[in-house]
Amino acid sequence: MIFTVQVKPNSRTSGITFFDEQKRIIHVQLKEKAEDNKANIALVKLLSRHFKQQVKIKSGCSSKEKLVTIG
Repeated sequence: MIFTVQVKPNSRTSGITFFDEQKRIIHVQLKEKAEDNKANIALVKLLSRHFKQQVKIKSGCSSKEKLVTIG
């Protein structure tokens, strides 16, 4: 499945703040900064732990809005 993910890097905590399966939208806060690919790596780890499936960033590697494939 493909989801649109809104990422807020450099937050106090890491976690999923909003999830709508019908609209396929996920909002995520990450402690990591958006530099040197740290936030993208943290995003993939967080989502793969939550969904217990493989996660890949399909597009938006340098954007706060990303298309992510889960499964």
